[in-house]
Amino acid sequence: MAKSPAKTAEKKVAVKKAAPKSKAAAIDKVSESILAKLKALDIEHQLQADIEWCIGSYNYDKNPSGLKEAAAAALVVFKQELAKKTKGVTATFVSSIEKITK
Repeated sequence: MAKSPAKTAEKKVAVKKAAPKSKAAAIDKVSESILAKLKALDIEHQLQADIEWCIGSYNYDKNPSGLKEAAAAALVVFKQELAKKTKGVTATFVSSIEKITK
Protein backbone atom coordinates (compact mmCIF):
# COMPACT_ATOMS: atom_id res chain seq x y z
CA MET A 1 0.00 0.00 0.00
CA ALA A 2 1.40 3.32 -1.07
CA LYS A 3 1.71 6.06 1.44
CA SER A 4 -0.41 9.06 0.75
CA PRO A 5 1.19 12.46 1.14
CA ALA A 6 0.66 13.88 4.59
CA LYS A 7 -2.06 16.43 4.69
CA THR A 8 -0.91 19.57 6.32
CA ALA A 9 -3.53 21.33 8.24
CA GLU A 10 -3.17 25.02 7.88
CA LYS A 11 -3.57 26.68 11.18
CA LYS A 12 -4.59 30.24 11.34
CA VAL A 13 -2.66 31.98 14.01
CA ALA A 14 -4.16 35.10 15.44
CA VAL A 15 -1.59 37.83 15.20
CA LYS A 16 -1.94 40.64 17.66
CA LYS A 17 -1.58 43.96 16.01
CA ALA A 18 0.05 46.69 17.96
CA ALA A 19 -2.43 49.31 18.99
CA PRO A 20 -1.94 52.50 17.05
CA LYS A 21 -0.24 55.14 19.09
CA SER A 22 -2.78 57.63 20.17
CA LYS A 23 -2.11 61.30 19.93
CA ALA A 24 -2.73 61.61 23.65
CA ALA A 25 0.05 59.14 24.46
CA ALA A 26 2.37 60.96 22.10
CA ILE A 27 1.64 64.35 23.66
CA ASP A 28 2.65 62.99 27.05
CA LYS A 29 6.01 61.70 25.84
CA VAL A 30 6.78 64.78 23.75
CA SER A 31 5.90 67.08 26.66
CA GLU A 32 8.32 65.22 28.90
CA SER A 33 11.05 65.55 26.26
CA ILE A 34 10.26 69.28 25.92
CA LEU A 35 10.67 69.68 29.67
CA ALA A 36 13.94 67.74 29.67
CA LYS A 37 15.30 69.82 26.79
CA LEU A 38 14.33 73.11 28.47
CA LYS A 39 16.06 71.98 31.66
CA ALA A 40 19.15 70.87 29.76
CA LEU A 41 19.38 74.24 28.02
CA ASP A 42 18.51 76.06 31.29
CA ILE A 43 16.03 78.42 29.62
CA GLU A 44 12.43 79.50 30.13
CA HIS A 45 12.03 78.61 33.78
CA GLN A 46 8.39 79.74 33.92
CA LEU A 47 7.55 77.57 30.90
CA GLN A 48 9.28 74.64 32.63
CA ALA A 49 7.06 75.13 35.67
CA ASP A 50 3.95 75.38 33.47
CA ILE A 51 4.80 72.17 31.64
CA GLU A 52 5.49 70.32 34.90
CA TRP A 53 2.11 71.42 36.21
CA CYS A 54 0.36 70.47 32.95
CA ILE A 55 1.97 67.02 32.95
CA GLY A 56 0.72 66.44 36.48
CA SER A 57 -2.73 67.67 35.52
CA TYR A 58 -2.76 65.45 32.43
CA ASN A 59 -1.79 62.41 34.48
CA TYR A 60 -4.73 63.13 36.77
CA ASP A 61 -7.53 63.91 34.30
CA LYS A 62 -6.15 62.89 30.85
CA ASN A 63 -7.19 66.25 29.36
CA PRO A 64 -4.40 67.32 26.96
CA SER A 65 -5.53 70.93 26.41
CA GLY A 66 -2.97 72.39 28.84
CA LEU A 67 -0.16 70.32 27.36
CA LYS A 68 -1.08 71.50 23.86
CA GLU A 69 -0.93 75.15 24.93
CA ALA A 70 2.39 74.66 26.72
CA ALA A 71 3.80 72.75 23.73
CA ALA A 72 2.75 75.60 21.43
CA ALA A 73 4.61 78.07 23.65
CA ALA A 74 7.65 75.78 23.70
CA LEU A 75 7.49 75.47 19.91
CA VAL A 76 8.09 79.20 19.57
CA VAL A 77 11.07 78.99 21.92
CA PHE A 78 12.60 76.00 20.15
CA LYS A 79 12.16 77.54 16.71
CA GLN A 80 14.17 80.54 17.93
CA GLU A 81 16.81 78.21 19.37
CA LEU A 82 16.90 76.26 16.10
CA ALA A 83 17.50 79.51 14.21
CA LYS A 84 20.40 80.25 16.58
CA LYS A 85 21.65 76.69 15.93
CA THR A 86 21.67 75.87 19.61
CA LYS A 87 23.26 72.50 20.26
CA GLY A 88 20.63 69.84 21.00
CA VAL A 89 17.70 71.50 19.25
CA THR A 90 17.09 69.65 16.00
CA ALA A 91 14.59 70.01 13.19
CA THR A 92 13.26 66.53 14.03
CA PHE A 93 12.59 67.61 17.60
CA VAL A 94 10.79 70.75 16.44
CA SER A 95 8.69 68.77 13.95
CA SER A 96 7.63 66.32 16.69
CA ILE A 97 6.34 69.29 18.68
CA GLU A 98 4.54 70.65 15.63
CA LYS A 99 2.75 67.33 15.16
CA ILE A 100 1.19 67.39 18.62
CA THR A 101 0.19 71.04 18.58
CA LYS A 102 -2.01 70.62 15.52
